[in-house]
Amino acid sequence: MREGGISFLNEKVRKENSLLEAILLEIEKVIVGQRPLLERLLVGLLANGHILIEGVPGLAKTTAVKTLAATIQSKFQRIQFTPDMLPADLIGTLIYDQRTGNFQIKKGPVFANIILADEINRAPAKVQSALLEAMQERQVTIGEETLVLGDPFLVLATQNPIEQEGTYPLPEAQVDRFMLKVKVTYPTKDEELKILRRMSYTDKKIPVNQVVAPEDILRVRPVVDEIYVDEKIEKYIVEIVEATRKPEDYHLPDLTGLIQYGASPRATVHLTVAAKAYAFLQGRGYVTPQDVKTIGKDVLRHRIIISYEAEAEEKTSEDIIQKIFDELPVP
Repeated sequence: MREGGISFLNEKVRKENSLLEAILLEIEKVIVGQRPLLERLLVGLLANGHILIEGVPGLAKTTAVKTLAATIQSKFQRIQFTPDMLPADLIGTLIYDQRTGNFQIKKGPVFANIILADEINRAPAKVQSALLEAMQERQVTIGEETLVLGDPFLVLATQNPIEQEGTYPLPEAQVDRFMLKVKVTYPTKDEELKILRRMSYTDKKIPVNQVVAPEDILRVRPVVDEIYVDEKIEKYIVEIVEATRKPEDYHLPDLTGLIQYGASPRATVHLTVAAKAYAFLQGRGYVTPQDVKTIGKDVLRHRIIISYEAEAEEKTSEDIIQKIFDELPVP
């Protein structure tokens, strides 16, 4: 792309970027720190991709999602997943109407623009499958009728780490439907002090303004699609994903035997789209290798299945991704 084209794109991105700044300003009234989480929530919104958020209880996962939804003039549903939940509790069911003698469709909470699937790994497999099918197909079948879900449709799911009791780990094939898997960590000491001062009241509600309409998000997404990805960056993305499948081809013999299954082609697509959205977030009309690296762990960490050998050596998928990023030549 010519330099003039890049300059034009940069200007276009900067013009639309104020939308996200307004959202972040509202969210940061409530949330202290957690900047990586907030950025990735916006990446999901821009890139039309669902997000899985993992962290121990009490790290403001639910609060962050609810606050994001509060900044958008759209329908929001929070669904608390429990072990006794049924698919009908999620997607809806047929109700018999005695007056007409016909069955009427009663829509479930999945019919919203933003869904907070709280503690998704506490629900049994049938419920998880029902949600993940809706995520993939963007439609739901109740009885003989297929109903299309609204647009935008974004699922933000939270889960506690799977080693905790009373959870049903999401199967690998279902986790792959999430564009990003974000890990939330503890705040710093200074951040925790700010949380203490802001939140330690018996009843304090911080007002959040609706600053964005669904049409604004749908208007911005084509601009994200226009973000320029150089051919060298495209090849770099393909090489990163390919290195998770055949590390020996990329002079990474240390990783041979540590990876049971590498990332799928869906990872290649999601990494490209997420890198574009992240570049947009930074106010740029083009993707850099650093954009790919920054968002790469969130795209890949749930798509690499490590071997028993890796577990024995206490290696995680993040360690493997970091090794690939460190060793692969950057364009």
